[in-house]
Amino acid sequence: MRVPLPHKLGKEEVRRRMHERSHEIAGYFPPGMATIETSWSDEDQMDLVVTAAGQKIYGAVEVYDEEVVIAMDLPPLLGFLRGTLERSVRKEATKLLE
Repeated sequence: MRVPLPHKLGKEEVRRRMHERSHEIAGYFPPGMATIETSWSDEDQMDLVVTAAGQKIYGAVEVYDEEVVIAMDLPPLLGFLRGTLERSVRKEATKLLE
């Protein structure tokens, strides 16, 4: 699953906001359903490991000049959540960039 989110903030500002608010990503899932671990593999990519419903979801937030791309590899058992997650990521992640 890849969700591109356009922005006009510049890379530095997006990185700053993502560092400050990355803990909010677990809120894309129903309350209490997920935990999240983040790390920065380089200055333009934050790696994610989300644990939801006993499954690990690996992903990344990729920062580009004019967009942020949130990518997640959904395991087969959670494939039925794809549409719900894409809508939620699009809605909630946009708030992270405000």
